Amino acid sequence: MPITEWIEKLGRVIFEAPFGSAEIARDAPELAEIRLAILDEVKAKSHRVSGRDVFPYNVVRIRLSGVPADQAKIFTGRFFAQFCEQEVRAGLAKSNFRFPDDLAVDVETTPELPGPKEHWLVVEAETRVKPAAPAQGKRAARLVVVKGSANQNEITLQKARTNIGRTVDVYRSDGPSRRNDLAFDESDEFSRTVSREHAHVTYSRQTGEYRLFNDRSYKPDTTRPGANCGLWIIRDGLSHEVHRGERGVKLEPGDEIHLGRAIVKFVSK
Repeated sequence: MPITEWIEKLGRVIFEAPFGSAEIARDAPELAEIRLAILDEVKAKSHRVSGRDVFPYNVVRIRLSGVPADQAKIFTGRFFAQFCEQEVRAGLAKSNFRFPDDLAVDVETTPELPGPKEHWLVVEAETRVKPAAPAQGKRAARLVVVKGSANQNEITLQKARTNIGRTVDVYRSDGPSRRNDLAFDESDEFSRTVSREHAHVTYSRQTGEYRLFNDRSYKPDTTRPGANCGLWIIRDGLSHEVHRGERGVKLEPGDEIHLGRAIVKFVSK
């Protein structure tokens, strides 16, 4: 039977009885072959762990070739994807396979016919990582400008790295160097003390920590430790120098960050 007829008959039948049911197997045995083809491809991607078959992926992607454009919506819609998901889950469970609770099926189609050595039905598997849900009632940390003039009064620390300096785009003789997210201007005496590449803040999703790093180019003064540092934190009324280093300094709520004479406050609530 030509591929287009298989696809057309599948489209007519799926809305009348569950995939793999007795009615389909009896009235349209070629559709049962499609069902088995999908399950065989899924099972072939499993692993044997401690004497048990395990399908470790939570996404099964089915790609159908040779589907006319006017019939594509039948297969790419939500109904058919859920339909296939139920069938895959039932087939794996019946064969005693272990699989993720959030197993889902995506279906894609293309009107192009497969080549001589290509299959019209391709099954792929992947692991889709869900984005971490934000903690209820907890806002992302922010930097709030207390003294000086910048491109924004406060900035939310949502990126893995947030650059702080003077002017937005920083160039060197050989081309662009970096872009500052919180960029001070030269409109007042406080902002002018901020270096072009002054500091940056990193955020770790694993630990939830925000760390401050010194990016300034300076020569340490051995006679006056911290004299050329240009970056300090005021915490609990005491000054803490932030020198250049690979680990930086962990920020705490309420820290005042002094960039020269400009000041920003770290707020995490």
